[in-house]
Amino acid sequence: MRETTSDRSSPDEQPGHVSGEVPSGEIASGEVASKEEAEVIVVGAGPAGSSAAFHLAKAGVDVLLLEKSHFPREKVCGDGLTPRAVYQLIRMGIDINSPGWMRSRGMRWVAGDHRVHIDWPDLGRYPDFGLSRSRHDFDDILARNAVAAGARLRSGVKVTHPVTDRAGRIIGVTGVAGVTGASAVAGEQEPAVYRAPIVIAADGASARLALAMGLERDKSRQIATAARRYYHSAERSQEEYLELWADLRFPGSDRYLPGYGWIFPMGDGRVNVGLGALPHRRYGKADLRAALAQWLARTPHAWGLRDENADGPVRSAALPLGFNRHPLYTRGLILVGDSGGMISPWNGEGIGQAMEAGEVAAESAALALALPQGPRRERALHHYPVEMNRRWGRYYRLGNAAADLVFSRSGFQPVLNRYVMGSPFLLKTLARLLANLTDKPSQDMIDHVLNTIVRLVPSPRTVRR
Repeated sequence: MRETTSDRSSPDEQPGHVSGEVPSGEIASGEVASKEEAEVIVVGAGPAGSSAAFHLAKAGVDVLLLEKSHFPREKVCGDGLTPRAVYQLIRMGIDINSPGWMRSRGMRWVAGDHRVHIDWPDLGRYPDFGLSRSRHDFDDILARNAVAAGARLRSGVKVTHPVTDRAGRIIGVTGVAGVTGASAVAGEQEPAVYRAPIVIAADGASARLALAMGLERDKSRQIATAARRYYHSAERSQEEYLELWADLRFPGSDRYLPGYGWIFPMGDGRVNVGLGALPHRRYGKADLRAALAQWLARTPHAWGLRDENADGPVRSAALPLGFNRHPLYTRGLILVGDSGGMISPWNGEGIGQAMEAGEVAAESAALALALPQGPRRERALHHYPVEMNRRWGRYYRLGNAAADLVFSRSGFQPVLNRYVMGSPFLLKTLARLLANLTDKPSQDMIDHVLNTIVRLVPSPRTVRR
C-alpha cells in the first residue's frame, strides 16, 4: 500500500474495515487530518519497534513506523548488550565493527572483598562477546536500518488513541504530528490518522496503547527501577569487562539493596554508571539517587566517578519485568518489548529481549497477512504469544519466583557468597542463568543443568482474549 492524504470513497476500502464498522478514536469530523495506510503500523522506534519494522520490511510488508521523538534522542539505559542481544544485531545486519561500538569479554562481579572475572561463554549459538553503545544513537542506528530495509518512519508523531471497529478490534491509531522540535514550538501540530489491519505496540513501559485497549498490567509482577549517569573516566572507559556490584546497601543502612550496580565502559572516555533495584518486600523502594551517591563514594578517586566528572544528570526509569502485561496479542494488537513487560526478571536486561520479540512479532504478522482475513489469520497472530511463551515462559516464571523470594528480600549478595565466588563452575552456571545463555540441545554440563532446571518449571498458561 502507499500513503494517501485524501479520504477513500468507501469505508470498506480502508485496511481492516468491514461493512458496518463504527471506528472509535477518530479525529473529530471537520478537522483537517493527514491520513496514511499500511499493512502494519509499529508504534515506537526503540529496539523492539525498529526490529519489528526491519523484519517486516525485509519480508516485503508495507510497514509504517511511528516515533514521538526525533533521533538522536536520550534514553535511560545501562547501554550494555549481552551476546544474546549482539546476536539480534547481527541478524539485522548492523555493522558492529564500525566506530562507536565497545566490545566486552565478559563480566566482573564484585561482592564485598571478592572480585571475579567471567568471560562470555563460547557457544555455537551466540557470539562470545558483548557490546556497549549509548542509546543516544543506538536507537537511531536501528531506526535507520529499518528505513533502509523499506520501512516508512514518521518521527515527531505522538500516538494518542487506537482506532477500533465496532467489535473492539484495532484498525489503526490517531495521533498528532510535529510534537517535538520547531513545529511543536510554533504550535504547528497536525492531527493525523494512520490505518492498518495489524498494530504493533512498542511504546515502552508507559504502554499507553495497551492500556487504551484495556490491557492492564499484572500487579503481582515486580516493577524494578533503574537510575544511571555518565561520567568521564579515562581509566575505566576502555575496560574489557562489564562490572557489576552486588553488595550495595540501602542509603544510611546496613540492609542490602535488592539489586545491583553497574559500571559499563563506553570506549569514548566515558562510563555508564547506574543501579537497578526491586522494591524491598519489607522496606519498600530505596532512594536510588542516594544509594548511587553512597556507592560511588566507595570507589577509588582515580576512577573519576564524582560529580565534577559527570556528563549529564542522573536519570531514572521503570523496568517492567517478567511478562507483566498480557495477553501479548489481542484484537489486532501485538505487544513487544517494555510494552509487554518483557524485561528479564533475572538481570533487568531488556534490549536483547525487545529485539528478539520484535522479530517474532514480525514473523507472526507477515504470516498472518499472507492469509485471508478471518479465523486463519487470527490463528497466525495468536501464535505470537505461544512462541514467546515457548521461548521465555518457564525461564521468566522461574525468574519471577527468584525475584519475589530472593532478590526483593536480600538482593544478589546472598547468592554471590564466598562459596559461589570461589567456584568457577558455579560462577559460570550462575552467569549463564542470569544472562539466558545456553545452547539447545545441550553442548556441555552447564547447558544440561540449566536446560533441565528450566524444563522442570511448569509452563505458564497462554492468555487469550
